[in-house]
Amino acid sequence: MATAARNDVRDPAARQAGYRFPPGFERNLLWFAWRRFRPANPILLFQHLVQEYGDIAHYKIGWNHIVFLNHPDYIREVLVVQNDNFVKERTVRRSKMLLGEGMITSEGAQHRAQRQVAQPAFHRQRIPEYADTMVREAARMRDQWRHGEERNIATDMMHLTLNVVAETLFATDLRDEVHELADAINRIMGLYNFLVMLPAAEWLVHVRPPGLAAFVRARKRIDAVVHRMIEAHRNQHADRGSLLDLMLVASPDRSPASEKSLRDQVITIFLAGYETVANALAWTWFLLSRNPDCERHFHEEIDRELQGRLPAYEDVPRLRYVEMVIAESMRLYPPAWAMGRYALNDFQLGEFFLPAKTTILMSQFIAHRDPRFFPDPLRFDPERFTPEAKARRAKFTYFPFGAGFRQCIGESFAWMEGVLLLATLGQKWRLKLLSNHPVDPEPLITLRPKHGMRMHLEARA
Repeated sequence: MATAARNDVRDPAARQAGYRFPPGFERNLLWFAWRRFRPANPILLFQHLVQEYGDIAHYKIGWNHIVFLNHPDYIREVLVVQNDNFVKERTVRRSKMLLGEGMITSEGAQHRAQRQVAQPAFHRQRIPEYADTMVREAARMRDQWRHGEERNIATDMMHLTLNVVAETLFATDLRDEVHELADAINRIMGLYNFLVMLPAAEWLVHVRPPGLAAFVRARKRIDAVVHRMIEAHRNQHADRGSLLDLMLVASPDRSPASEKSLRDQVITIFLAGYETVANALAWTWFLLSRNPDCERHFHEEIDRELQGRLPAYEDVPRLRYVEMVIAESMRLYPPAWAMGRYALNDFQLGEFFLPAKTTILMSQFIAHRDPRFFPDPLRFDPERFTPEAKARRAKFTYFPFGAGFRQCIGESFAWMEGVLLLATLGQKWRLKLLSNHPVDPEPLITLRPKHGMRMHLEARA
């Protein structure tokens, strides 16, 4: 790990307290960013920090200390060893404007209680029950596609995974409302960087300047769909053991506080459950279209293992190359592209002593492209994820679903979903990126293709 340090932070109080800061910018980022970086794309900033300062770097925004980490030892220290000293950082807290106090944004006892309620829905004994629904939804989509058709695959994957999450976790058919829900979420995603950068956005939302007015309208559309789904489920008077049933049992009264908590939990699971997988699939189709040898191996395995029938849960362990393809896709384009923590107390990190209220940032996008752990990192190579290759790699070098005690509760669900959806669609179709279509990652709440993903459909013989 890089060990060069500097103690010249221009803050007398910090010097007097004996803090020892990592190397980094001498000027405040508010000055530096406007000269060197686009504020809307923090990936450029993170890349610069790693190139200039190595595994750990320090900068300030206003009076706030920020530390960026890019080594598995540092990341493990924050997420596991000193986990009790860190909570979610500011940009995640700003997400509460949409998510409220759901599982992603809540802390402490509230988070533990929500996770305990949801855990049975993601138990390994329940996961196989979801496979048939996943395959059925993917088969319905593939049968609607036409040879030679041009489609925005990013949009298709979002509609597909929205329907999967609605039916599996919430026992609800949202087919008539999926476009409305997706459009509203897309609108909010487009405003994400504006919300993060806007001072006092939580207060200004009540004044509703132009950008925030659009956010409020989109949030109301999402809330309306969620509340209709909850009411329809209540009116059925049937407990089918879905995640929504578990949430309703845990919220027996209909007080305003209980209803808000239920809404927050539902919308958080929806966003986490469909958005990340949809983006992973879109990036996977793009990478396969750019790597014909990998695409050929991908189709050969599907044909060999399935012999023309639809996949089932029992096929997932046999579709190893399909899983390796999506794993490598999430290495290069991780849907959860960064994560952060906020220090409650002073803390030691390697040779550095840092103050309470320091924000710690880590980026899967940067870590997954580190040549020390992934040689020739920009090359798409699913063989990096053979069992032998994974066993040789250090932990916390690859963490697409987060890591530590707050690792994504739905990880096993997402892996199975990704494999089954890719196999079902890939059984009949080959997707080719339009030659003139721009492809740029856009770091919002998740890593989306900025311009969508327009592709030609080619029916397989």
